[in-house]
Order: sequence, then structure tokens, then C-alpha cells
Amino acid sequence: MKYIFATAASLAVAGTACAQELTLKPIAEARLRYEQADQAGLATEASDALTIRARAGLSASSGAFSATLVGQGTLAAIDDYHDGLNGAATRPIIADPENIALYIAQLQYKTKAVTLTGGRQRIVLDDERFVGNVAFRDNGQTFDAVRAELTPAKGLKLDLSYVWSVRTIWGFQGRGARQQAVGGDTILANLSYATPVGALTGFAYLVDQDEAAMQGYRLSSQTYGVRLAGARPLSKAAKLSYQLSYARQSDYHRNPNAYSADYWLADLTLDVKGWKLNAGYEVLGASSGTPFTSFQTPLGTNFKFQGWADKFLTTPANGIRDLYVGGGYGWKPLGPLTGVSVQAVWHRFDSDRLNQHYGDEINLIASAKVRKTALSVRYARYDAKTMATDTQKLWVQADWTY
Repeated sequence: MKYIFATAASLAVAGTACAQELTLKPIAEARLRYEQADQAGLATEASDALTIRARAGLSASSGAFSATLVGQGTLAAIDDYHDGLNGAATRPIIADPENIALYIAQLQYKTKAVTLTGGRQRIVLDDERFVGNVAFRDNGQTFDAVRAELTPAKGLKLDLSYVWSVRTIWGFQGRGARQQAVGGDTILANLSYATPVGALTGFAYLVDQDEAAMQGYRLSSQTYGVRLAGARPLSKAAKLSYQLSYARQSDYHRNPNAYSADYWLADLTLDVKGWKLNAGYEVLGASSGTPFTSFQTPLGTNFKFQGWADKFLTTPANGIRDLYVGGGYGWKPLGPLTGVSVQAVWHRFDSDRLNQHYGDEINLIASAKVRKTALSVRYARYDAKTMATDTQKLWVQADWTY
């Protein structure tokens, strides 16, 4: 916090010195969401949450320099749910606790070749599998960090961050294994190059979860990998997009486990005249079968992966293999509605070792936009076999951005 206040004070001094060139931009966002979760095996099966999330702030810029300050608050208008910290654990968890917080407090220098950012900030790398903002949850994940984004040559980009604190989705009430913030000396390095077949990226993520409450330091890891993401036109009406990724993870810093595990991803998407067909296979490998010796992604936006029922936010001890197939259709503007689309995805979840079939999941979503408001209805149904219990979730959501 001392660092954040220092950067804000520095900006105030700089802003006074160049007040004639100062540009101010207000920031405002609002979200209204109803979420219902129904999970078999609990004494009280259903959770109902109506949450209101608001963010407001200001960005001030002068030439290459800027500063951004954003606060956020989350209120539960209907709180018949377990938020992970409050409420009866006999209900399914809906991970949106009430909160008020300083969301962004950063000072930035930006040119075509260099962007330097210090303070509390969002960091999103590639597809967010390893590092993301967890934007779906009301209290998004941010990082107290210094970050350098360098473009020394055309098509080449280096993204390097040092993170000393991860501000979690649990907010100011966070405690125990669900802390408000997780300290540690984390290094995030990402080097990408634009090739004729797509962006080729090498990465090294040294994640230091240096707090005993975080599974006894067992979420500290070092991950090294490579990723290729690109797209090719097949005709005037068709396009094929693809992602290929491999990484290897092992223990790091104070982690008491000695392990190594692999990650694989192959993903294809075909777009044809409004239709979208997608298929993929993702593997988060296992090592010995001991808890937390499988491939973990504690800084990722994990809601985006392996189904929306959130059964695999932490990788099981025996790892996970996710085979998924999906499709959807998008319309041209329909009256006042833009971005109208529907989509369905089916997942089959299996273990990486011991040949276990965890379960299957179906995900459905319909979305559209009216001016500055994005609307969506989302549904998830997990059919358990050998992992967790049958679960259904429903979301009705509206997001407004100034």
C-alpha cells in the first residue's frame, strides 16, 4: 500500500507540472447478476445470489505518462448462498463475497516500443490459462507488480513482470486458504514472435505462493512452455483458427513436494458464415497421484477452462484430460441488438493416470449487446461419475461500461 500511495503522490506532482497537457478520462462499470447453483449431496442444495458490482475511477494522462485509480464494490441484494467465506457451507459455493476495495492503482509510461507499469494492475497473458484477471467473478484478480512490455523489433514482444502480491477474488474478508492477498516473489516472463503461421510464444512462470495458508506452500511452481496460436483463411467465407501448447511444471521455492507434470493443449475452431465449430483436447498431467503434484494454474482465469460448473479449479491429484466439442451461431444486428450469438459445449473429463472417468458437462450460453450493455444467459450441468457430485448452475447477467 505504501508503494501505491507513493505512485499516486508522484502522479499528483507530475500532473501539477504539466497541467496544461493533462487529459482526464472517467472510468465506470456496473454489473447485475443472478446466479443459482444446485448441487447434489448438500443438506441445502440450492444457492441463490443477486449481486451488484460497481467500479469507478479516473485515468489521467499527459504525453507518454498516465495514472489510473479505480475502486470497486460488490453488494449481495439476495444472499441465500455460501460465498466461500460467509453463509452456510451446506449450500453450494458462489464465489462472489461482498467487498469494497482499491481495484487499480497504477502509474504507466507508454510508447510504441516500451510500456512500463507499476502498482496494482490487471495482467492477462495469452489465453489466460496461466495468468489472468478472473474477470467473470465480481471481485476480479489483480496484481501488485512492476511490468515491462518491450517491442524491440517488428513482430517481437517481451512481457516481463515481477509480482509481490496477488489480490484475490475473495476481497477484504479473505482468510485462510482464501486470502485477500497472496504474497511472494513471482516472475512472469513471456516472449512472443509473429510468424507466418501464427504467434509463437515461449514462457516461464515462476509462481511463488509464499504463505503457509496456501496449501502449505504447495502451489508454488515453475512452469516453462511454448504456445502457437494463429488462423488461416480457407475461403472467402471460412476461417480455421488453431492453438497448440505444451508446458512442463515442477516444484519451486518452498514447495515441500518434489514433482513434475506436463500440460498439453490442441484446439481448432472453424468459422463459416456465422457458424462456429470448435473441438479441443487439454491435459493437465499428474505426477505421483499425491495431492498438489498435478499441473496447477493458481494465477489463471480457470473459469474459462474445463467447464463452468467449476469442478476442476484445482487440478485433481490424478490430473485431468478434457475432451471438448462445441458449436454456435452468430447473427448480424437484430434491431437494437448486436453481437447476438448462441453456443453449446460438451466436455468429457478423465484422469491423466489410473484411467478414471470423472464426469461429463454441458455448457450453454446466449448473449447480445444493447449499446453499452452486454447481456447473457448461461447454463452449466455437470454429470458426475467418479469425481464430485451432480451440479447445475444458471447465470443471468448484464454488464454496462461507460
